[in-house]
Amino acid sequence: MAASSARPISEPHAHPTTTLADGLGVRLDHGLADDDVAARQASHGPNRLPEAPPRPLWLRLLDPFRDVIVVVLLAAALISGAIGEVADTVAILVIVLLNAGIGLWQEWQADRALQALGRRAAPQATVRRAGGQLRQVASEDLVPGDVVLLEAGQRVPADLRLHQVARLKVDESALTGESVTVEKTTAALPEGEPALGDRHNMAWQGTLVTHGHAEGLVVATGRHTELGRVAALLQRTERRLTPLQQRLAAFGRRIAWVVLAICTLVFALGVLRGEPVLGMALTAISLAVAAIPEALPAVVTVLLALGARRLVAVHALVRRLPSVETLGSVTVICSDKTGTLTQNRMQLRTHAVFVPEPVALWTAAVLCNDARAGGSGWVGDPTETALLQAAEAAGVEVAAHQAAAPRRHEWPFDAERKRMATLHDAPSGGWVLWVKGAPETVLPRCRLAGDDPGALALAQSTSDAWAAEGLRVLALARRHVDDLSRATAWDADQAEQALELVGLVGLMDPPRPEARAAVAECRAAGIRPVMITGDHPATALAIARELGIVAHTGGGRVVTGPELAGLDDTALAATVREVAVYARTDPAQKIRIVQALQAQGQFVAMTGDGVNDAPALRQADIGVAMGLGGTDVAREAASLVLLDDHFATIVGAVREGRRIFDNIRKFVRYALTGNSGEIWVLFLAPLVGLPMPLAPLHILWVNLVTDGLPGLALATEPAEGGVMRRPPRAPDESVLAGGLWQHTLWVGLLMGGLCLALQAWALHGDPGSTARAQTLVFTTLTFAQMAHLLAIRSEHDPLWRGLGGNPPLLAAVGLTVVLQLAVVYLPALQAVFRTEALAPLDLALSVGAAAAVALAVEAEKAWRRRGAAAR
Repeated sequence: MAASSARPISEPHAHPTTTLADGLGVRLDHGLADDDVAARQASHGPNRLPEAPPRPLWLRLLDPFRDVIVVVLLAAALISGAIGEVADTVAILVIVLLNAGIGLWQEWQADRALQALGRRAAPQATVRRAGGQLRQVASEDLVPGDVVLLEAGQRVPADLRLHQVARLKVDESALTGESVTVEKTTAALPEGEPALGDRHNMAWQGTLVTHGHAEGLVVATGRHTELGRVAALLQRTERRLTPLQQRLAAFGRRIAWVVLAICTLVFALGVLRGEPVLGMALTAISLAVAAIPEALPAVVTVLLALGARRLVAVHALVRRLPSVETLGSVTVICSDKTGTLTQNRMQLRTHAVFVPEPVALWTAAVLCNDARAGGSGWVGDPTETALLQAAEAAGVEVAAHQAAAPRRHEWPFDAERKRMATLHDAPSGGWVLWVKGAPETVLPRCRLAGDDPGALALAQSTSDAWAAEGLRVLALARRHVDDLSRATAWDADQAEQALELVGLVGLMDPPRPEARAAVAECRAAGIRPVMITGDHPATALAIARELGIVAHTGGGRVVTGPELAGLDDTALAATVREVAVYARTDPAQKIRIVQALQAQGQFVAMTGDGVNDAPALRQADIGVAMGLGGTDVAREAASLVLLDDHFATIVGAVREGRRIFDNIRKFVRYALTGNSGEIWVLFLAPLVGLPMPLAPLHILWVNLVTDGLPGLALATEPAEGGVMRRPPRAPDESVLAGGLWQHTLWVGLLMGGLCLALQAWALHGDPGSTARAQTLVFTTLTFAQMAHLLAIRSEHDPLWRGLGGNPPLLAAVGLTVVLQLAVVYLPALQAVFRTEALAPLDLALSVGAAAAVALAVEAEKAWRRRGAAAR
């Protein structure tokens, strides 16, 4: 334990403070000399959390262009420019650059996580230095060996081994997940590695002092603190691709090869049939541009952005747009307990009175209590504020009770006794000593409980039963005193004798009111909820049962942190398949659980609010943080922030994620089917002896008007019925699964066949009317795609059900039809597009062919509904 060593001290909780001080070369009453401080700062560095080096800007700019589909789009833009379609080139480039800018912004937001983590450290600290002088210094200037003074309300500036405490209580919930403040002591603990929450002689960096004051010896700074280890875990954890990114990357690779092969084949067939080489080259290039669904990235971005906006309306903030869709793929939600499933505040759950006057229980709770009024509520230890709130709810006027019975003396709470006592005036004369504490220390000191000789045994069994249910149980007792001067001279052991048991109270950090329904809806949606907490196993199991995470009666195994530490990877893999509740876990174990689930192919969401949750939030496929009660670290490490801290908001986010992916599939179905129809038309025409049915400009126009506004309007399509009554998609499910590629082929073939049939009919009556035939094919293809769009708004329900549910889509379809008719009938546009005004019969046939496509899709949906009903 040399002072010059940069390594953290091993197991400081197991050593007496005098031994630690000798090893660090410091006197506890003097502190370090200024020269020693300077030398140690040079050796240990600043008391600052580790920071990841920023990624170069040029790498961030290049990231979006590594996507295969973006590369293909850039190639398509070059081709469009080469054939003179400058407008198409500009449109594609704008889409690509827009996506690159959004990606760069998201990357910048994610890199702020470590900066937020650094802000958790206390900025100032009071230290004893240079012969015992008290000084205020920047927390980053602390070094091992410094003697730090703590007061209520301060953040602990470094990891401290406490050597003096006065009723010190620390809120460690942000680091350990424990909702009850921890009473601190100075005695050395046995050797070993107990959980952080059980090291009662240590104060951890970044935790909050809620009560009392203390002095401690700095034993770790910067990256060697427990908070620093959390920062290191966060630094090492890498983000995985979301399911949407994986599917689009695979789709981009496939579509590039398919388009290349088809365009080459169309070009070869046309040349072999005798078409001009240049003309066929232009047709093949145009088809290549049309066959690539270049609006896909823009549509995906719009879908996700609209979903994010809808989520804000229900109090959820999206930090990474693709993560909205990821929620739709989640199969497991790993949730912290404190502040996420529970309210992060103690609350009286039950009580029992063992004296004739019930008000005595509330009198004890009010008088033997150090909480005070502050602001709009009570300030102090959460357990004590909960008792005052319960007394008020029972009709007790707290201020009046306290004024009527002023405190004359007190014996403060300490961890060894596990109780406190206060002496007050009695309204009827004399004095009453009130005692509050753990039942195991109070009940043995009680000689009676009212007039029932069996009441003490009943109280013990009641206490045991409540503790088994996860409640924090306190016993309240009293003793009547006749001699004030004699009583004030008693020590705690003398005062707390011959007590009369007044009652028991059972407290718990209660579940959020909406959490149980949210858990039930998650289960209905095929999502498995898992609780991972640093809290006590019995408390964790009780909350899990109350929320329905495990069966309410029987069953429900809890695995603790020490048990996890003893499991190898094989045993852990078997454990995570069965266990839904983990207690007394540390940050590294949370990551290990998430990784074990991911290794089994699960897509994992991790919810949390504390510093201890941040690494697991980053490791998870999507991290969900609490915005009100959560820490900056958790919010910045997460992909989704719940602005109202309601677990139920996750259910809405899952629903939105599923809706978004459904709409993405609908757009892919729509775009690929339309492109398939264009390909079939151009591919089959030479095989059946027909001239080229479409000019290059026609292909680009169809591509522009059909893939533009109509496709984007699918972003506003409402959720399908039953979206939360189906299991999650398999994480490796292709975007083309569920019969989508078969639909693309046969409906595209139907479109192509109808278009070619109309072309053949037009040419049969007038072989020289090439312009009329091409116009008929051109218009039919556009109308058929609009009819197809209306039919696929739902994968199950018929077209006419909910037809008015998406006004933007209806408006986009109407605008497309108007634009197409303008190209056909306006003379100025006829000259540009080489079209010819269609006769009423021609237009009627075109509309009829489009209706046939819609009817065919409706028949497919009816067949699918019958199949689902049969299953």
